[in-house]
Amino acid sequence: MRHAHRVIATVLVGLVIGAGGATSASAASSPSTDSTVTYSASSANIANPERGFYKHTETHYYADGSGYTPLDPATLAGYRDQGITQILRVFYLEKFAGTDRIDPAYLRLVEKDLKTARSAGISVIVRFAYALPKDEWPYAPPYGDAPLSRVKKHIQQLKPVFHAYADVIALVQEGFIGLWGEGYYTDYFVADPAHPETVTETDWKNRSAVLKALLDAVPKKRMVATRTMFYKQQFLGTGSGATNALTPAQGFSGSDQARVGHHNDCFLASPDDFGTFLSDPITLDQEYLEADSRYLPVGGETCAVNSPRSDWASASAEMARYHYSYLNRDYNTDVLNTWGASGIAETANRLGYRFVLTKSTVTSGQKTASVALSVRNDGWAAPYNPRTARLVLKDQKHTYVINFAGNADVQRWAAGTTVNLTGKVKSVPAGTYRAYLSIPSNDAATRNDPRFAIQTANQGTWNATTGLNDLRQKVTIH
Repeated sequence: MRHAHRVIATVLVGLVIGAGGATSASAASSPSTDSTVTYSASSANIANPERGFYKHTETHYYADGSGYTPLDPATLAGYRDQGITQILRVFYLEKFAGTDRIDPAYLRLVEKDLKTARSAGISVIVRFAYALPKDEWPYAPPYGDAPLSRVKKHIQQLKPVFHAYADVIALVQEGFIGLWGEGYYTDYFVADPAHPETVTETDWKNRSAVLKALLDAVPKKRMVATRTMFYKQQFLGTGSGATNALTPAQGFSGSDQARVGHHNDCFLASPDDFGTFLSDPITLDQEYLEADSRYLPVGGETCAVNSPRSDWASASAEMARYHYSYLNRDYNTDVLNTWGASGIAETANRLGYRFVLTKSTVTSGQKTASVALSVRNDGWAAPYNPRTARLVLKDQKHTYVINFAGNADVQRWAAGTTVNLTGKVKSVPAGTYRAYLSIPSNDAATRNDPRFAIQTANQGTWNATTGLNDLRQKVTIH
C-alpha cells in the first residue's frame, strides 16, 4: 500500500486536464453500450481522509532539550487499520516560552513528525502550546505561556513548516494562549492571571493579533480553529446569531472570516459546554455555530457525562446540527461508552462527509459521450479542505482525466444533499474505456497517494491501489 501511489503516477504522466476534454492517444475500439447503473450503499467504516474519529498525541520540549517523543510509524499504521486517518498533534513549546528563538533542532523534529504522518497516510490536526497544569485543580499562576510579541515571532518561525507540510495538515487549532493552548488560564492575555474569567478589550485585541498572525502564516488553503465562537466574533468585530455567520457566498472564499473554524473540547459537558457557548441567550451562539459550520471544520472532544444531553440521542443530533467533522476517540470514554456500539459505529461513519454513489448513466454519440452520476452525502458535514472531483477514463494503455460540468468542488457537497455531475467526453480517440470517479487530494505531495483520496461508501466500487471509484460503466467512443 505504501508504494501504491507509484502506479497512479505512471498512468497519469503526460495528461492534460481540460474542461470537457482530454489528451489524444490510441485506444482499441469496441461496440458502444449506453447504460444506467445503480449502486448499493455500504455500511462499512471507511478510512477516508480528514474526517472521523481522531487519536490524541502530544510531545514536549523542555529547557534541556528533552521530552520530545517522535511519532511512531507502526502506531500510525495501527490507527489506519482501525479506520482512523487523523491525529491531533499538540506540540508543547516549554523551552521557548522564555525565548524568542525556536531551536532549529526542534523545527526539524516537527518536520520529521509530519513526514512520518505523510508516509503513514495520516492527516494531522496541529496545535502549538506552551504549558500544561503544574498542579492539580485549582490551577494557579504562573501558568507558563508566552507574551504576544514572542508568540508572533514563534508563529513566523513555524510558517515555513506550515507551508511545506500543508498536504498532511488538516487544519491548525489556534493554540499558543494558556494551558493546553485553550486560551483560558494565561499569564499574558488577561489583566489578572488569577482571574482568567476577566478579559479586557485590550486582551481581546492581543488574542486577535495571535489569530491574525496564525492566519497569515498558515497557507490560504488551510483553516484555523478557535476554542469558542466568541473568539471569532471578537476577531471580526461582530455579534453572535445566524445573521453574523458565513453566508453561502462567503463560505470557502479564502477570506479570514471563511478560514476560522471552531473546536469544542468540552462537547456536551454542561448546558454551555463549560464556557464554550458564551452568548446571552445561549441560543444565539447555537444558531451562529449551526450556520457557520456549514463551511468550516468543527470538532473536538467530550469531557464529562451530562445525561441526558451527553446521551446518544442528544449527542448525535448536535453533531449533525453543528456539522461535526472530527472527534477524539479516547476522551472522554465515559461519555462515548454511553452511546453503545451502534452509536460509536454511526459516529465513525457520519463524522464529516460520507459520499454514496447512487446512479450513473452513460450516453454515447458520434465521437462524443457523456457520463452523468449522482452522489449523496450521508455524513454530517462537507469536506472543509479544497478537493475537485473528476471523471477518469481508462483502457489497457491510456488514462484520460475529464472535468465535470458544475458541482465538482466537493466542499460544496453539503450534508444531506445529492449532487449531479456530468462529464462530457470529447477529443478522446475511438475505443472502449472503463469509467471512474476520482476525488484525490488537491496537494501535489499526496495527489497520487490513494490513502489521501476519497472512497465512496459503496459496495464493490473502490480500488485501493489506484484510489479510484469504479463506476462499473464502459464508455464507447465511435
